[in-house]
Amino acid sequence: MYQAGLVLEGGGMKGVYTSGVLDFFLDKDIEFSNCYGVSAGACNLCSYLSRQRGRAYAVSVDYLDDKHYCSAYNVLTTGDLFGVKMCYDDIPNRLNPYDYEAFNAYKGKAYAVVTNIETGQPEYLRLKEMNRDIIAVRASASLPLVSRNVKIGDKLYLDGGLSDSVPIMHSIVDGNRKNVVVLTKEVGYRRQPASHLGIMKLRYARYPKIYELMANRHIAYNNMLDYLDAQVANGQAFVIRPKKASGIGRIEKDKEKLRMLYEEGYQDARDCYDDLMHYLENGA
Repeated sequence: MYQAGLVLEGGGMKGVYTSGVLDFFLDKDIEFSNCYGVSAGACNLCSYLSRQRGRAYAVSVDYLDDKHYCSAYNVLTTGDLFGVKMCYDDIPNRLNPYDYEAFNAYKGKAYAVVTNIETGQPEYLRLKEMNRDIIAVRASASLPLVSRNVKIGDKLYLDGGLSDSVPIMHSIVDGNRKNVVVLTKEVGYRRQPASHLGIMKLRYARYPKIYELMANRHIAYNNMLDYLDAQVANGQAFVIRPKKASGIGRIEKDKEKLRMLYEEGYQDARDCYDDLMHYLENGA
């Protein structure tokens, strides 16, 4: 196990890129002492930590035609684009069983990044017992407008990407002097201002911090990219990301496009393997 941070960006269905990268890591037995997953990154992280190669990709593509998985039907009948019962009960406990024992054998620390909708601040919820803590993964992946707020304890949460899309700074503050960051946005990407702020303001009138986060998200994200570039330059980060835009939206039903993006992630990880090993195994 490498004493380093693994930081996984979200991005909806673009997350199949990350699942390809993580499957390569599993093939090479690459483990990290501290892992941070945001939204789809948190979902992918689960199968990586249970060492179930191919599972994250399968979960992303095998149920696309089932209205209980990801559909307007779910939004209209439950308030969630991704069906909560199917995604966080039926799939892990019956359809594609999660290896809870393998997860429990992981010796490092893992976190799902969530956004507290009252404070607007990110929180980093430790994943210790997946049977119990899967609700933190659900909260991390609960997209605004198409998800219900998720209550954990006495707090309400939504998508971690609202407040900390790529928690590289938090990982460094945690003491990780080396970090491998997997992005789902391509080289050269810069986030543009959100286009649906009026709807956000109405929907979250009781939680104005959510509107503020969305209004300033492009600024925060682009500043993060600049910070990340600086950490790459000083040796505290190693980045794996797509070389070009995939043409895949946050919600994508084309299985062939998703397969190609998964394979791109796997190949990109393979192509940088020697450089990654040099980074992880040399110096401090």
